[in-house]
Amino acid sequence: ALPLAESGGASVQAGGSLTLSCATSPDSRYYYIGWFRQTPGKVREGVAGSSPDGSVAYAESVKGRFTISRDNAKETVFLQVSDLRPEDTGLYRCASRLSVGSPWDTKELLDPNNYVSWGQGTQVTVSP
Repeated sequence: ALPLAESGGASVQAGGSLTLSCATSPDSRYYYIGWFRQTPGKVREGVAGSSPDGSVAYAESVKGRFTISRDNAKETVFLQVSDLRPEDTGLYRCASRLSVGSPWDTKELLDPNNYVSWGQGTQVTVSP
């Protein structure tokens, strides 16, 4: 399983920005990596996903505000979050799955059921 360790979460005011990091390993270049958000009582939500071929996907609620990127040299996948809103509050977790077969489409990239390895998460709290 791919090792995953998130960091970068914090408490910020609405309108603020953060950079979340998902530290992995050199093998991550062969894996789908997704960022997910979960809050108590709500379904785990896919916010961004990245394919080994460079394709990315975003949930409608974060398009234009969140950016997912990979730095293979640093063995890290980043999620830059800006213009944060109180509804962005949650535990942000990265997840992975080895790329096999046909490339995933947007829906598949954002579906938590498609991922097999998960990090512990980093908390983001946005106050009004």
